[in-house]
Amino acid sequence: METYNFFIDRDGHLRSGWRLAIFCISFFICLQVIDVLVFAGLAAALHTSISEIGRSLLGVVAGHGAILLSSLLIGWGCGALLEELPFGALGCSAHRGWLRNFVIGSALGAASLLLAALLTALIRGIRFSFDPAAAPVIGQTLLVSLLIFLVAGAAEEILFRGYPLQTLTRARLAWLGMLLTSVPFAAAHLKNPNAVAGFTFINTALAGVWFAVAYLRTRSLWLPFGLHWAWNWTQGALLGLPVSGIERIAPAPLLKAVNAGPDWLTGGAYGIEGGAACTIALVISTVVIWRAKLFVRADVTARRKPQPDQRQTGPA
Repeated sequence: METYNFFIDRDGHLRSGWRLAIFCISFFICLQVIDVLVFAGLAAALHTSISEIGRSLLGVVAGHGAILLSSLLIGWGCGALLEELPFGALGCSAHRGWLRNFVIGSALGAASLLLAALLTALIRGIRFSFDPAAAPVIGQTLLVSLLIFLVAGAAEEILFRGYPLQTLTRARLAWLGMLLTSVPFAAAHLKNPNAVAGFTFINTALAGVWFAVAYLRTRSLWLPFGLHWAWNWTQGALLGLPVSGIERIAPAPLLKAVNAGPDWLTGGAYGIEGGAACTIALVISTVVIWRAKLFVRADVTARRKPQPDQRQTGPA
């Protein structure tokens, strides 16, 4: 009878729970260091204060950039040291079909948000009109917000659907990985303006499941990355809706939105992500992703670093 080892699995690696704990602790330490270095460097280069940068859109990009860099470094390090995996196992490098997944994901992310908006518009819960701002101002908003949402989407996908979800998936605990990444993902958004514990939390957790299903469907981050940035950009820059309660990222969107309620459907001041229209759109989009045969499944997570003295003795 095989003896159970509390620390080491059958492959000779630390068990997934320990790997996840090491990632979380290492990430938070790394994030503190990189965050200080990034903001201090920007303050010195721009001859301004760290607090001033923190209140600007540059601070939003810098903050998410620090998250992106930290999750990449720690995710790669944990994969290499704890599981002998190459950088490509994180699913964010170029592989066969990555561009297809990203483009389709971007289109589907935008379409999913538009579906939620359509559901509210049909009952005149949210009314849309063209922004009277000058075209150059709207164009600047579209471009600047595009950069911000690309960086923010990449950072959150690498952090939540990167190593934490992936290492549990390799341990055949994908369902647990979904839970342990979607709940903290939702909890992190509860600090946003006008957030409420009900629909806000449920919808954001459901969005975490949506992104996790996209990863599991392709074993790559390009599909969830496409979904994530396009959903946010369409919501904020095109339709003029708050993005998770935040409005300052897109000050002059293409359209202006006026919420007429009911808030349980439209999300009220938090934005459409806090209402039932969002719930319906996310459920439909999740089913489409799981069932559709549009995506390319990557094999990057299966590759391990070659061992010089390793000999194949039987089926893998």
